[in-house]
Amino acid sequence: MRRLFFTVSVLALLVSFSALGLAQEPTPSPEKQPILKPDKDAKNFTSDQVAESTIFIYGSRNLLAKIRRNGVEVGRICKPTCEVGKVEEATYQRRFVRGESMDKDKVRLDQKMPTLEYSLIFGSGQLWGLINGSSFTPRQDATDTFLAQHRHSLDTLLRYKENGSTLAPLRKDKQKGLDLYILDVIDKDKQLTRYFISVKTLHVLWLEYDDATPASSGPLKYSRKFMDYRYAQGTLVPYRTVLLEDGKQIQETRVANVTYGVRLDDALFKSPEA
Repeated sequence: MRRLFFTVSVLALLVSFSALGLAQEPTPSPEKQPILKPDKDAKNFTSDQVAESTIFIYGSRNLLAKIRRNGVEVGRICKPTCEVGKVEEATYQRRFVRGESMDKDKVRLDQKMPTLEYSLIFGSGQLWGLINGSSFTPRQDATDTFLAQHRHSLDTLLRYKENGSTLAPLRKDKQKGLDLYILDVIDKDKQLTRYFISVKTLHVLWLEYDDATPASSGPLKYSRKFMDYRYAQGTLVPYRTVLLEDGKQIQETRVANVTYGVRLDDALFKSPEA
């Protein structure tokens, strides 16, 4: 255990919190900068070491499990962009209770558009919708999008051990002038999420995954970029994310506020017909 902590600490020492063009990254508070010592083998990191060090930078496994046990996130979702020329915009409230693993999480996403309000609720591994107090079966594309964003997320990496996932051998690359660790996380269902992690900051800059839809002739390639990183209750959170499908932006999400440790009634995640 002491050796693992030392290795994690070594990798964290190399982190430089300078701003990057792809993601706005804040200067961490003093308590986020432990006094560490370099190691002669600092360039020969493994997948486990990079994964554990990334978790450490995002707040540490214990703090993430304690602080992000439940919470409320409020913001807006835009298709394709929140800037001038947007096609569709909705405000949202996302409430969640963290389970032992991600498939046991409870998530409720309430969305409000000018002409429509509805909720998507995930619990016990199932997804259903709620509108005007009555449950409904969401459209397939809405179901696919919701489940994909849950299965291929930052938490897929931050909670990889809890989820029983495995890590592929680590690779390094340089793209757009950025030195990157490329880390593949493979879950119990053999679904792969690829993370592109800044060597300088250990922030996840973007992730990629393939997903097939009923309307597509084959798997589509998705990528999600994480930007505007800020600290929320001692944990690192991207306040802006952009989702792309085969290189074309299809959605942008901007967080207005996030609060962890909020007590949530279990009835929020139950179907009225249950």
